[in-house]
Amino acid sequence: MKTLGIDPGYAITGFGVIEDDKVIDYGCIRPKNQLITLQKEIQALLLKHKPDAVAVEKLFFSRNVTTALRVGEARGVILFCIEQSGIPLAEYTPLEVKMALTGYGRADKHQVQQMVKAILKLDSIPKPDDAADALAIAVCHLNSYKIKELAR
Repeated sequence: MKTLGIDPGYAITGFGVIEDDKVIDYGCIRPKNQLITLQKEIQALLLKHKPDAVAVEKLFFSRNVTTALRVGEARGVILFCIEQSGIPLAEYTPLEVKMALTGYGRADKHQVQQMVKAILKLDSIPKPDDAADALAIAVCHLNSYKIKELAR
C-alpha cells in the first residue's frame, strides 16, 4: 500500500511517501506563504505518486493563535486537494503518531525520528524535520491499516 504522509504547515509542509515500509520520496514544500502554491504542489504530489491513501497530521493546540490559524489555512488547502482527488484520507494527532511509532505518547521528536529511521531501514534520520514527521505520519497510517486488516 502506497501512503503519502503530510505534516501541514504554513511556511513549510513536509511530505513522505512510503510503500510497504520502503521510502519512495520525501521532502518539503516551501510555498512562500502562498496557499495557491501549496495547492499546486500537493496536487502535483498526488498525481506523481498516485498514493492509495493520504495521512495528514491533525491540528493540535498552539499557544500562538496566528500560527494556528495559518496552519489551519494550509490544512484546509491540503484537505481540499485530497478530497478533490478522491484518495482516502486518514488524520492522526501527534499523540497517535508518537504512540504508533514509539509506544509512548510523550516521546520527543528525536525518539520519533530514530524510530522512522529504524522502521524504514534508513542510513540516517531524514532531513528536514518536517519531512521526517511526514514519514512518521505515513508509517502510523500504514501500521493502523495493517491492524485493521488483521482484525477483519
